[in-house]
Amino acid sequence: MADGLDVIIVDDESNVCEVLAASIRKFYTWGDVLLFNEVDKAIEYCRKQDAGVAVFIVDVFVGQDNGFHFLDAIEDNFPSCREDCIMITGNANDNVVDMCVASGVNHLLEKPVKLYALQLAVRSIVNKYLNFAKRILEDPAFAESVARF
Repeated sequence: MADGLDVIIVDDESNVCEVLAASIRKFYTWGDVLLFNEVDKAIEYCRKQDAGVAVFIVDVFVGQDNGFHFLDAIEDNFPSCREDCIMITGNANDNVVDMCVASGVNHLLEKPVKLYALQLAVRSIVNKYLNFAKRILEDPAFAESVARF
């Protein structure tokens, strides 16, 4: 994993992964964009990483599996994975929305993904980390209190 804030895309449709990655790479400069077409390979990669943060773009239904299983499996290494996740689906309905709400996922986009919505969702997640870093740099007392954790 890079020193930055990576974007990890998990979707069983490789063309969807490629389109999303190409779109994100046009505006995203804070880390790498990684693609996975299989949940198991994505889980394996994430479990090998040190605990940290990343932006996750995950298909609700990935082959025979689902994106919520993926989040469950990586939560030890990425404790904020649900807050930092953008779920995507070909059929957004009440059940999918309910699953997102129950799982703590606040971003849901329907395929075909509108690129402006994707950019705003990614920036929404990244912005909380940029603001946190800025506050640490500008507020020595806050930085000291964070260091005590």
